[in-house]
Amino acid sequence: QEHYGGLKGLTLTWIGDGNNVLHSIMTSAAKLGMHLRIATPKGFEPDLTIRRIAEQHSKEYGTKVLLTTDPLEAADGANVLVTDTWISMGQEGEKKERLKAFEGYQVTMQTAKSAASNWTFLHCLPRKPEEVDDEVFYSPQSLVFQEAENRKWTF
Repeated sequence: QEHYGGLKGLTLTWIGDGNNVLHSIMTSAAKLGMHLRIATPKGFEPDLTIRRIAEQHSKEYGTKVLLTTDPLEAADGANVLVTDTWISMGQEGEKKERLKAFEGYQVTMQTAKSAASNWTFLHCLPRKPEEVDDEVFYSPQSLVFQEAENRKWTF
């Protein structure tokens, strides 16, 4: 909101694990007027109950929601590209399998080529290089450090 001046009509794309951070976004994006595009590998989709809530909110607020396994399809026309850890606390024993499942999901400039010309990138940190490459993470489009700074003021 700080960067774009508002959220209504923006498209947010999540590329990665169907985790708790995605669940929060799914339950709020439509209420903020944002379209939501999600790419997760098969077997790592968001919770079915949360998907139903997101679809209901999308109908209620006149937004669109897309779930796919194709990161480039999800990134198409996106204003905001977002990812998060692929290996959450308690999943360390699954690291090898998860890294294999998430091959092709790293956010790169190739991913961003599908996005809108005014795209930005968010990640709630800490970031691992397999999730987003350095070129995107340290680009002028990356708002990760502003995002982290803004979190200071939410407590």
